[in-house]
Amino acid sequence: MKQYVIDELRPKDYETLKAYLKEHYSSSSVGGIFWIPIDTNILTPVQAEHVECQPFYFAADLEPNFLACEFLIRTKSNVHCNCMAYATQTQRNWLISLVDSIFMQLNILS
Repeated sequence: MKQYVIDELRPKDYETLKAYLKEHYSSSSVGGIFWIPIDTNILTPVQAEHVECQPFYFAADLEPNFLACEFLIRTKSNVHCNCMAYATQTQRNWLISLVDSIFMQLNILS
């Protein structure tokens, strides 16, 4: 799986990040997984056409010592569709920038 991983989180930073993610994003029934909705302005043409599959998400797995964000763009409504795909360069950059800005906002220096 292609991912953006930030490891070596300190316990305090983990708790801060967990509280932030719980407040701003929906979580999965699987512990530690959060759904980050992707900006609709950067959807691929196929994703934009698949209105019934929207919204699209990046999955973020928060564990006590790391945050791993998958680069696979998912939909909650249909698990087998050609609109689910690995992120484009624009989408990857968007996710990395978002995560980096969250860490900066929370003053987490990993």
